[in-house]
Amino acid sequence: MRETDNDDPGKAEWRARLTAERTAIPAQQQVTEAKALTEAVAGLAAGTVCCYVPFGPEPGSIALLDVLRDRGTRVLLPIVPPRREPLDWAEYTDTSALVQGRYRGVLEPSGPRLGAAGVGEADLVLLPALAVDHQGVRLGRGAGYYDRSLRFASPSADLIAVIRDTEFVERLPAEPHDVRMTAVLTPGRGVLRLPYPGRM
Repeated sequence: MRETDNDDPGKAEWRARLTAERTAIPAQQQVTEAKALTEAVAGLAAGTVCCYVPFGPEPGSIALLDVLRDRGTRVLLPIVPPRREPLDWAEYTDTSALVQGRYRGVLEPSGPRLGAAGVGEADLVLLPALAVDHQGVRLGRGAGYYDRSLRFASPSADLIAVIRDTEFVERLPAEPHDVRMTAVLTPGRGVLRLPYPGRM
């Protein structure tokens, strides 16, 4: 997923550095972190959760999805649209229902689509990020899909970005359209609540 055409230079620099650091993470560390995240998410209570299938070195795992599903939680996964529009959503049932998405290596659910409003059914949204700062500013890959999608989320939904411990930083470049996170989930520290009082 490429960056936006008018990407903030500061954000571009952060993305380049963080992406390089993730690429260098050993496979065993990724496995250990994925296990810790799966254990941490087991303590989160929600009837419906929007989540994601990790791409490349993104933290997380399909095992995390299975833990949520096996305890009776309804798990929704994103489907990347053909244009820069909000994400579509469909329910995760099992790995056999995952198919190759628009971007190479990105797996998506093949079930009935719920449209952009699907995220509004979630009590909890677990979303990928390259970093999050102490004010709740999330740095994504730059395509803006989540920024466009989270405006459809329920005002009461918990927005939790899944990152590594080193990716929880003091301050990131922020823009008016950035949707603030309510918490982060890291392998070493579990769920950390953020003090930011609102979404925007």
